[in-house]
Amino acid sequence: MNKKSILDLAIFGGSPLFLSPVHANRPNVGDVDHFFTSATSIFKNRILTNNGPLARELEEKLCRYLRVRNCILTANGTSGLSMLIKALDLKGEVIIPSFTFISTAHALMWSGIRPVFCDVDPVTWSLDAGASISLISEHTTAIIGTHIWGRACDVARLENLCAERGIHLLFDAAHAFGCTYRGEPIGRFGTAEVFSFHATKVFHTFEGGAVTTDDDALAERLRKLRNFGFGDYDRVDMLGTNAKMSEIHAAMGLANLASIETTIDRCRSVWEEYRTALNGVRGLTVYARSDSEKSNYHYVVAEISQAEFGLSRDQLVDVLHSENIYARRYFYPGCHRAEPYRSLFPGAEAGLPQTREIGERVIVFPGGASMEAYDAAQICALIRFVADKAEEVASSLAVKDGHG
Repeated sequence: MNKKSILDLAIFGGSPLFLSPVHANRPNVGDVDHFFTSATSIFKNRILTNNGPLARELEEKLCRYLRVRNCILTANGTSGLSMLIKALDLKGEVIIPSFTFISTAHALMWSGIRPVFCDVDPVTWSLDAGASISLISEHTTAIIGTHIWGRACDVARLENLCAERGIHLLFDAAHAFGCTYRGEPIGRFGTAEVFSFHATKVFHTFEGGAVTTDDDALAERLRKLRNFGFGDYDRVDMLGTNAKMSEIHAAMGLANLASIETTIDRCRSVWEEYRTALNGVRGLTVYARSDSEKSNYHYVVAEISQAEFGLSRDQLVDVLHSENIYARRYFYPGCHRAEPYRSLFPGAEAGLPQTREIGERVIVFPGGASMEAYDAAQICALIRFVADKAEEVASSLAVKDGHG
């Protein structure tokens, strides 16, 4: 990293640190040879989709990896959640964190269900089980918790709460493939859990998702829903949709599953580089991982305190973007402040103080298995440089923006 003064920063006219964009969680392609071997079999047997042999093999292997009875592959995570909502006949209201990806709220609204936004725990940033108690009403049919950044929700407390109230407990496990809660793989808790296998995830199938559950009857309904409601060759038993995973997507999943532990090890190496190199930077705290649980280390997340760091999170993002480092603001500004929810539920903000504060401080740096350790070190050196020059940078940004 060759920045000597703030004039060397790209935002002030200098050359960017990277010539091409470095994105947060660029897709990892895994074992390419394994993928092409599986892909070749698709063209030989001419089964391209419709619950083909590769999809069935992937479901079986995922069941073993996650230690769960049933894995129902889907076209993507959102279709999996939408199917689960239908399979459980959820109605009325469902409690979700506002600090999560917008697809959770959208899936509920598409199904005619009101999302009730709950605040998050200030330490874990997952749904606050205590805060959810006051939100449960006679119309509540489920709670959906998010295992954010691969760190599990307070599963035990949520399970007890939902059992007491007679409502379903679902988990959004999109971030949590390969992670554990009390030593058990995430994927086997609550009524069911939903995974996203999008290309940016630690385990992916290009596009895809899955619902996992130990409830055999629920799994059977989900399999029918996934395939237009068909119960047999030419018998339709129920309303359904088309959410099947194709064979080429399953081939990528099998290749990635075969090397998942190597992938996680690489993610951890990158995460450790950030944690070590950024240690001691005032006002920047790398999101902690539990020493007692397995994490996938896929997301390199930090919290920025403007008062101590000297720049706001958004100012740091602007500086990094100018250097072709595409750090991201997750999950800004919160579901409740995005449309249509901002207009539908204008009073939601008052009950979400942690969501608001965290949403304004969180930054996700480029990481994951496709990230080179050298590039991570360069990014860290730049961040340390910006932190050391924060007062100068802030003053120059104010002048640049016409406020100085």
